[in-house]
Amino acid sequence: MVSRIKALLPAAVEPLAIGAWYLFRPIVRVAFFGRARYCPVCESRCRRFLTHGPPSRRVQDAVCPVCLSHPRLRLAWLFLSTRTDLLDGRPKRILHAAPEPALTQLLRAARNLEIVSADLDSPHAAVTLDLTRIEMADASFDVILCSHVLEHVHDDRRAMRELFRILRPGGWAMIQVPISSKPTFEDPSITEPAERERVFWQADHVRLYGLDIADRLLEAGFEVETVFGEQLVASDQLVRTGIYPRDLVFLCGKRQG
Repeated sequence: MVSRIKALLPAAVEPLAIGAWYLFRPIVRVAFFGRARYCPVCESRCRRFLTHGPPSRRVQDAVCPVCLSHPRLRLAWLFLSTRTDLLDGRPKRILHAAPEPALTQLLRAARNLEIVSADLDSPHAAVTLDLTRIEMADASFDVILCSHVLEHVHDDRRAMRELFRILRPGGWAMIQVPISSKPTFEDPSITEPAERERVFWQADHVRLYGLDIADRLLEAGFEVETVFGEQLVASDQLVRTGIYPRDLVFLCGKRQG
């Protein structure tokens, strides 16, 4: 449902449509009220979540009808709010790549955060940015949030090096990507959207990562910790929150000195 609506909207109109959706959130909250599902992003209780994804990988019961958060975003917010120092009150400068509207709202509510939202072509971002050529100073950010971006980047190793370069020593990055149970697979000769969707899970993806993405992050200089959904949410709450047990977050640190 959500994917179909987004496909019908020009990119420039999408922020206005999401803003209108948020305007009617009190009505949506009442219309979908129930106890079967709980969204940790907007703290709504719903009877069900909405469908999402391309036709070949459509997922039922995935998107919060109130804040439009996906499972990966709900996982990210739980991780950020419970496993990091993001909300400890100390000033932090954040690079938010490909900013998600629901997460952006939560970050803006925290007064200790200076947020630079950036994307190559997203209407939600304040700054146009190519992750493989970041025109920003070394060590200029305390935190980097980069969720489901690297699978779109042809030279992902260069992008990882750039993210490491602009992160200050002692800072950290949260990286998320779609993960397969197999090793990372990429083939530049695959350019047809339908074939990319079949092989890489989405028409605009250029690879499908496995857990060995951690090796690429280590090569870029990061210290890497892998955190799974089942480590953040009790087993009896996974379905209710719409978080997948083996979905994951990579916490990527930059060592002092």
